[in-house]
Amino acid sequence: MDTGDDKGGKRASARRWISRRSVLIAGASGLAVTGIAAGSATGRLPFSPALQRAAGVTAPTPTTQTGVVRVERVFSAARNREVELLTMLPSKSPAPGLPMSLMLHGLRGNARHASPTGLLKQLSGEVSRRAVPAFGFVAVDGGDNYWHEAHPGDNPMAMLLEEVPRWLAERGLGGTDGKPFACAGLSMGGFGAMLYARRRAERHDPPAAVAALAPALMTSWSEMNKRKAFRDAADWASMDPLKNIGALKGIPTAIYCGTEDDFIGGVRKYIAEARPTVAHTARGRHGDGFNRTVVPSLVGFLGKHVPKANA
Repeated sequence: MDTGDDKGGKRASARRWISRRSVLIAGASGLAVTGIAAGSATGRLPFSPALQRAAGVTAPTPTTQTGVVRVERVFSAARNREVELLTMLPSKSPAPGLPMSLMLHGLRGNARHASPTGLLKQLSGEVSRRAVPAFGFVAVDGGDNYWHEAHPGDNPMAMLLEEVPRWLAERGLGGTDGKPFACAGLSMGGFGAMLYARRRAERHDPPAAVAALAPALMTSWSEMNKRKAFRDAADWASMDPLKNIGALKGIPTAIYCGTEDDFIGGVRKYIAEARPTVAHTARGRHGDGFNRTVVPSLVGFLGKHVPKANA
C-alpha cells in the first residue's frame, strides 16, 4: 500500500485526471436520470458515444432533454476512495448558488441510479412552469453501509456532512456554503436521509425538509442483521428512525411506501407514531414501479421548502 507523500502525489494526480473525465449531459427529457435509473437494471447508461468514451462506460445515445446531469469522479477522504458525484439541474444555466437536495441511493446502488424514473423531467417541468422554485439534486456513491460508518475508515455520513457541501460550493451550487437544503432517499437511502436529517439537527442546523421513498424501516433485528451494516442490535437501535421517533421533530418530513412493500409494516408504524407532514401509502411493491408514481409529490413537497431567498 502506498503511504505518505507518494500516496498524496498519486491522489493529486488522480484528481487532475478525474477532472478531465467530468461528464456533462445537457438538454434533458426522457432519458437523463430516467435512463440512469433504468441503466441500473440493464447495465447501460444514457450517454452519447463521445461522453461514454470520456466516462469509460458503454451506453446508447440519449434523447433530447430539458435538464442537465453532470457526472464526475472525486476523492472522498471520509470514504477513503474515489466516488461518483452526480448533479441534476433543472436547466442548462441555473442561477449561481442553486439550492440542492441530496438524493441517496439504496442497497447495492450508486449515484447513477439514486433517483426514481422521471425525476429530472418532473423537476425541469415544474421549474419551467414556475410551479416550484428552481432547485437541483445531488447524488453520490455511498456504498452499502446504511449511510453511516459501518466499517472503520469508510464513513459515508461524514462525506455527506463535510465533503458534499464543499464539492457543491466549488461548483457554484448550494449557496455560499454548498450545504444541501433538503435530503431525499430510496430504501436504504430513505433510512440514510432520515439519519442525515437527525445528524444535521444534532448540529443545530436541521435541513428544511426530508423525504423518504420506501425507507428501509425494519421491525426486527434478525432482518436488519442480514445486511451486515451494524455491529449489533444496540448499534442499529441507536440509529434506527423507528427507535428515535422524536429525532426529526420540527423537520417537515414526507414518507412514501407501497402497500405490498416488505417495509410497509415499519413505515406504517413510523407514520402512526411520528405523524409526518406527508404520509402516502398506495398499492405497489418495492422499487421503481411505485417510486415513479410519487415523483410529482416529491418534487412539490421539496419545492415548498426551498430557501426563501431563492423562492
